[in-house]
Amino acid sequence: MSCVDTIALRGLIFYAYHGYYAEERALGNRYGVDIEVRTDLRRAAASDQLADTINYETLYAIAQEAVVQPAQLLEHIGERIAKQIFEQFAGALQVKITVRKYNPPIGGICRAAEIILQRKRHDYLSGVS
Repeated sequence: MSCVDTIALRGLIFYAYHGYYAEERALGNRYGVDIEVRTDLRRAAASDQLADTINYETLYAIAQEAVVQPAQLLEHIGERIAKQIFEQFAGALQVKITVRKYNPPIGGICRAAEIILQRKRHDYLSGVS
């Protein structure tokens, strides 16, 4: 199977209650998520059937569910998203997940802090997760 195709969602925005500090968890903040899934889209391109691709509506739901569950770290949120994508979609071979916190409380001007996770399906099959 070729892994040259990508399905992506960019600029997802959620309001949630994450952070290391209690004040962050009490006040909440805006969070952004970008998702890229590497897969083979040839079957979907030929069939024109939603069942033959990675449904981006489902990707959105996965991100939303992962972001609304409280966490201390952006890394934890990103890992939740990656794991769910691999569990839901057998055709997902690699993922790249970006999670950002807008206006993080760092004592200065910062538009966003972000993490970027890149995972491969075999990472989960071999127990790395």
